Amino acid sequence: MVDVTTHELGLRPSRNPLDKLGDRALRWLTTGAAFISVIVIAGIIWRVVDGAWLSISTYNISFIWHQEWNPVTGVFGARDFLIGTVVTAFGAILIATPLSIAIALFLSELAPPAIRGAIGSLVDMLAAVPSVVIGLWGIYVMNPFITHKIEPWFHRWFGFIPIFGNPSPAGVLPAMLVLAIMATPIISSISRELFVNVPKDLKEAAIGIGATRWEMVRGVVIPQVRGGVVAGVILGLGRALGEAIAVTQVIGNGIPLHLNIFGTGATLASQLANQYSSGVSDLHVASLIYLGLILLVITFLANIVAQVIVRRFDNQRLG
Repeated sequence: MVDVTTHELGLRPSRNPLDKLGDRALRWLTTGAAFISVIVIAGIIWRVVDGAWLSISTYNISFIWHQEWNPVTGVFGARDFLIGTVVTAFGAILIATPLSIAIALFLSELAPPAIRGAIGSLVDMLAAVPSVVIGLWGIYVMNPFITHKIEPWFHRWFGFIPIFGNPSPAGVLPAMLVLAIMATPIISSISRELFVNVPKDLKEAAIGIGATRWEMVRGVVIPQVRGGVVAGVILGLGRALGEAIAVTQVIGNGIPLHLNIFGTGATLASQLANQYSSGVSDLHVASLIYLGLILLVITFLANIVAQVIVRRFDNQRLG
């Protein structure tokens, strides 16, 4: 065993009062930062609940399943926006998750070193593109292609299924694709870091006993990091749930929501962004804030579920 002295570690053999003061300052600084974060979250929750209180006291919990949204008659319900949020967000994750994991596996296991850094940087840079720019790209590039090529093909061959109805210039499907584009760099970046940090000894041992590369990935890499990958997917889901601007630009903001994914729709975030500045009454504004409160609760629940899943996977891995 090698003896390591305090001198070799760059430490003084004794502590002076300034060192103890630094320890206390660090403790108080980190504790204060933790409490500030809790206070900020509590302040956000209180302010949102206070702003939505008129609608909460008027509709109670029934606001969630009421469908009608009519500022003229003063009747409001969140059902269509809640369904639109769930459909677009989970549809985006269904698209983004396999794509992101494939990108991460390619960059960590298959890509030549000469292109690995360049492609990884480009994927990461996608997260820095402003959502309004992605929304504009969706309007002028993606939507026309989907409207004239993708949606007619699906409607021709699968039109007997209600979700593949008549094509439209804007709708739920473009919103799913836009959200998938925005969630992909988050999931792929986290997954890539997890795959890279799997011990090389485990990978080489699997290859050494005759496993193929795919068998090594399936039997060694994925079990080691699946909890972290799930957490990355949940972070991508949170990104998709809360996006407002890009979704507002491509979803069409149609009410009520139809079963056809080619038709227009709306989400909690898009409706809040679309109408908050033009609220016609106090109840209208409070109902819009109520939509924000529902979105906040969904986001918190998603994070709690992510933590439970990660802990369960970690416990299974550690035995």
